[in-house]
Amino acid sequence: MKVHEQLEIQSFDQSQITTKLKFYQEEHRRLTVLFNITRNISTELKIDKLLLILMDEVKKALKADRCTVFLLNRDKLELWSKVAHGEREIRFPSHLGIAGYVATTGDVLNIPDAYADPRFNREIDKKTGYHTKNMLTFPMRNKLGDIIGVFQVLNKYEGSFTHDDEQLLDAISVISATQIENAQLYEEQKTTFDSFIETLASTIDARDPLTAGHSHRIALYADAIAEVMNMSPRKRDVLRYAALLHDYGKIAIREAVLTKNGRLTVEEYAHIQEHPAYTKSILERINFHGDYRSIPVIAGAHHEKIDGTGYPEGMKGEEIPLESRILAVADVFDALTSVRHYRDRMDFERVLSILDRDAGTHFDTDCVNAFKKLKLDVLIKILEYDVHQLLDPKELKQVANYNVRQLLQARASEEKNGEEKIIADIFEKYYNKKYSH
Repeated sequence: MKVHEQLEIQSFDQSQITTKLKFYQEEHRRLTVLFNITRNISTELKIDKLLLILMDEVKKALKADRCTVFLLNRDKLELWSKVAHGEREIRFPSHLGIAGYVATTGDVLNIPDAYADPRFNREIDKKTGYHTKNMLTFPMRNKLGDIIGVFQVLNKYEGSFTHDDEQLLDAISVISATQIENAQLYEEQKTTFDSFIETLASTIDARDPLTAGHSHRIALYADAIAEVMNMSPRKRDVLRYAALLHDYGKIAIREAVLTKNGRLTVEEYAHIQEHPAYTKSILERINFHGDYRSIPVIAGAHHEKIDGTGYPEGMKGEEIPLESRILAVADVFDALTSVRHYRDRMDFERVLSILDRDAGTHFDTDCVNAFKKLKLDVLIKILEYDVHQLLDPKELKQVANYNVRQLLQARASEEKNGEEKIIADIFEKYYNKKYSH
């Protein structure tokens, strides 16, 4: 074989090797992208967060400026996205625009010049100030082959979207569709579960009109305290349900005792004290799953005390679930600050002095301290939960940087500065209901 022929073969072999190397590198990148997306979305069941993760991952994978995931609502014949890069919520009829065309036909549209395509709606760019150069719009199908949404990717950084981009987005859409349907199913089940819990809680309000709204306020106070204490979202969810149901055992209390305005007899008070045990017993008959299995125990322990003198089981210290210790603080604060037809709210300083006095014996000190860190706008919104529409947003914004501890200091100061006086006056206005309602 001649030398020049050997060189040609070597050159040909080297070209093949380079081509194969590029292919394997690209395939490795593709698999890495798909693995990362699968890992990042596999545990996310909140649709808002899931869509945001998907948009970020697709934007990065396709090296583009923007990505929006539109979901198809067949009942309303609407495409919508709760979150989008650079935009607020978007909703429009499912047959309109390029996204609508893809949702209707199932075609893939890879448009290298958006303004040259008659289907592109230039008005959107005019309204947003964004300039769309090129776009790739891809249908998302579930396992049955039904279109459930549309990916729309805008402005590739270098050149136009390629066939490889289409293939990658095709694979991403398959992965995404499954998790999106899981998230939608989860939200539907959660909505049903929330409705069930709310209905149970409302039966107590109906049975005892004197304490109407109590369970909902407790849930709000408890969640606010838990947030200050950096409790995980999952545990806060469980706490909220336990708070809504903490007094459900009162359904077993005699009506004459439950609604009595005067002082209770020893026997009547002992009967009232049975309600946490009834709460636990009744809730244990509900088939709670996973973390929610702890709801009966948490709800049933809201009258336990740190020193062991509480009821119904006389638990002490850390034997009492943290969530129950939070409920104990929220429950007493609401009881002392709720307006009844026979009395006004207890003086605010006196309420806090009771919490301080009993911290370490009746209440968990950390929970009391967390309560004092609640922002005043949050506190006022909960205090006036039943008449929230009467609250002044400007005044709430003024007090938002102050917490309960700072309020107490400001109210105790004999020489308040201008801002402290304003904060104290705004709180006084709402706490003592010195406003039109």
